[in-house]
Amino acid sequence: MSEADASLAIDDVFISVWRQTLVEQKKIVTVGNSAFSVRRTSKNRLAQIDFEVDGVEFRSLEQNPQTKSRWAKMAREGAKVMQFLRAGRYVGVVADGVLKHFSSAEKA
Repeated sequence: MSEADASLAIDDVFISVWRQTLVEQKKIVTVGNSAFSVRRTSKNRLAQIDFEVDGVEFRSLEQNPQTKSRWAKMAREGAKVMQFLRAGRYVGVVADGVLKHFSSAEKA
């Protein structure tokens, strides 16, 4: 698979995880042939999923609307926002079905 294909595939996975979690409100999210449980954070009850794509581990986390970021502002205004992390670093966000990638120089 080329890097462009891999990038396209991960884009599809991020949007799929977002849709299954925040739109369809599923308790179990499927990625390829694997199933991953949707957990809730203890303090704010935000959806959180640890999942794997081609051996690479990711975490998705529903945006906390109580923070000061522009993504939180969107969440307060009713947008469904989910952040995606790899090795503890933000790599992307899906807001109302639109994916934005974070470059290493950009902060979430």
